[in-house]
Amino acid sequence: MVEMVRPEGQENSSAKLSRFNLEWITVRRPSCSMLIRLFCCGGPELRLKTLGSSYWVEDDAEDGMTVLVTGGAGYIGSHMVIELVDAGEKVVVLDDLSTGFRWSVPAEATFVTGDVGDQDLVTRLIGEHGIDGILHFAAKIVVPESVTDPLAYYLNNTVRSRALIETAVKTGVKNFIFSSTASVYGNAEARLLGEELPVAPINPYGRTKVMTEWMLEDASRAHGLRYAVLRYFNVAGADPKGRSGQSTPQATHLIKVAAQAALGQRPYLEVFGTDYGTEDGTCVRDYVQVNDLARAHLVALNHLRGGGACTTMNCGYGHGSSVLEVIDVVKRVSGVDFEVRYSPRRGGDPDRLVAKVDRIRGLGWQPQFDDLEAIVDQALRWEKSLAGRKAA
Repeated sequence: MVEMVRPEGQENSSAKLSRFNLEWITVRRPSCSMLIRLFCCGGPELRLKTLGSSYWVEDDAEDGMTVLVTGGAGYIGSHMVIELVDAGEKVVVLDDLSTGFRWSVPAEATFVTGDVGDQDLVTRLIGEHGIDGILHFAAKIVVPESVTDPLAYYLNNTVRSRALIETAVKTGVKNFIFSSTASVYGNAEARLLGEELPVAPINPYGRTKVMTEWMLEDASRAHGLRYAVLRYFNVAGADPKGRSGQSTPQATHLIKVAAQAALGQRPYLEVFGTDYGTEDGTCVRDYVQVNDLARAHLVALNHLRGGGACTTMNCGYGHGSSVLEVIDVVKRVSGVDFEVRYSPRRGGDPDRLVAKVDRIRGLGWQPQFDDLEAIVDQALRWEKSLAGRKAA
């Protein structure tokens, strides 16, 4: 519970906090980031926070903590909300529904339609709900689109992330977890990509993510914001209980579009490029199941809450599959020999992206779905479910 307390407006004013058996406290003119820690004799630690002209008291012992998930109605974000709710966390979702779906957000979470760059809105949500952590998923993510429309990506992924980070700093949010990408590595020559490698993105999408990583690093040094950056490799699959999956109509994820081809929802599957520097000439990627990825965020959040250092971590399984290998698995699991057509390369696609995952595993992350056939089966079942939803 959060109890609002309004000051009288003088330079030095008093506010009575009778619910906590705390008689009087002197309050000075507020600033957005002001945080006063209070102690009741024999009682819990309390926090008096200020935003503008509003004051409220947070009682950690009674209320616990609340997490803000941006982009929580999207593919990865909705799975994150499911994991948080399953773990007993209180969750607020902020999503503009440009690519997400309201129905994908569990009823247990509070949903707000809005822009992560709207600082007044985000400030109000942090104050009303006592947010202690932000998990930032909201972003544009299609590499070829970032090449043809880079300024839209810098606006959405970089400018709005900067606004969100600034709001977190000003309101005293403790923990910030950022959804980054393996695209930051570019065409690195290492067979396994470790976090210590220099970043060298070859497309605007990857550059927007690097810029946000840098902002978090600098904000941490200047303001003490605690952060974890998770660099995703190729996310795939769907919640095994059927609660969410990849639902964007024009999604470009290989396993999703291959599943659609297998189910007759696409006339064929298009492969872009067979002349990459890999064993069969097609791109190699590390496919990580979406629930496993969400649990990695929960591990990172608990790490920060427990006083762990700011960190950057890869999220993958440490082994890759080529485009042609994935197609073979989809055909085998579905039992359908769908048509495959071959086209020239798309701009911005690295040859190989496979994660070195020692760092995230060192925090206790234990994947449960490291099986490409199981991931494909989940994707196929989700596409069938999604088709039924659309028909209804």
